[in-house]
Amino acid sequence: MDLLRSLPIGLYMEQPVTWLHRIDARVKVAWLLSLLLAPVLANSPWRIAIVVFLVLLTITARIPWRVWRQQMGLLLVFGVIITLLVLIAPDGIAISQQPRLPTAEILANWPEDLTPPERLPILPDATGYRYDLINVQIAERPFNLGFNVTQRSLRLAIKISTLLFTLIYATTLFLLTTAPEEITEGIADLMQPLRRLGLPVTEISLTLTLALRFIPLVLEEVQNLVRSVRTRAIKWQKLGVRGSLQIWLMVSERLIENLLLRAEQIASAMQVRGFTSPDQHRVVWHQLRLRWWDWLVLSLLGLFWWGRVVFGGVA
Repeated sequence: MDLLRSLPIGLYMEQPVTWLHRIDARVKVAWLLSLLLAPVLANSPWRIAIVVFLVLLTITARIPWRVWRQQMGLLLVFGVIITLLVLIAPDGIAISQQPRLPTAEILANWPEDLTPPERLPILPDATGYRYDLINVQIAERPFNLGFNVTQRSLRLAIKISTLLFTLIYATTLFLLTTAPEEITEGIADLMQPLRRLGLPVTEISLTLTLALRFIPLVLEEVQNLVRSVRTRAIKWQKLGVRGSLQIWLMVSERLIENLLLRAEQIASAMQVRGFTSPDQHRVVWHQLRLRWWDWLVLSLLGLFWWGRVVFGGVA
């Protein structure tokens, strides 16, 4: 079990260098925020279009298949499962079904001066709208088994699955193609106007950089502890539920101790190098410079929001 390969969420892909790597971090932050905000109050076709756009973005960037399969494959499977579950679940709207023809009690007291229902002309439906899209009845006895797909359940399924996919994969793709130093420097540059309000922008940037650097260390510690448990060939059936819980509590306690030790080692290394405050020891993480392709991507962002306003609609 290799968590660094099976769970590469939040890790930076150094090789191969794609065209997404060459885009300025500030431009990618703007695109990420746009992709996360655009599905809000949008219609279903626009949400599906954003998912297709992210898939095409991954294909055109020529990200290796092993990374694409690990990060997008499980997410797509999870999205399909969520879609199916929401489709067949009750939509939450209580609709009282009214019969189209009068009941026997009404027909018994039908006035003589009115035309009986069987003599009325058959009129076609006004529109082709159907609230119930699919209604399958598997068995009525002894239980009423079946499922019903309605217009509302279809909209809810598309909304939930596309929002989950966009939120997770857009962020993952951003972290995959942007180095932690670039993210830190880009966010720090965008937050410079907040410095006038007394906000510690430099301290926030440093904390963000250390947090991003700490993610691989956490995965490595988890990987080492899981391997240590597997190499001991523990008979979980003989231990029972209580014994298994005790072992995993010990492993969790050891994991926290190792992470705190790593954090202390990083702090000691910074103090030895004379790093007392980020303002006095300014470190240039990455040189930010907008090139012509960055301006092109920014112009495409304006086109993206124009399409959101014109075609996105309101759900």
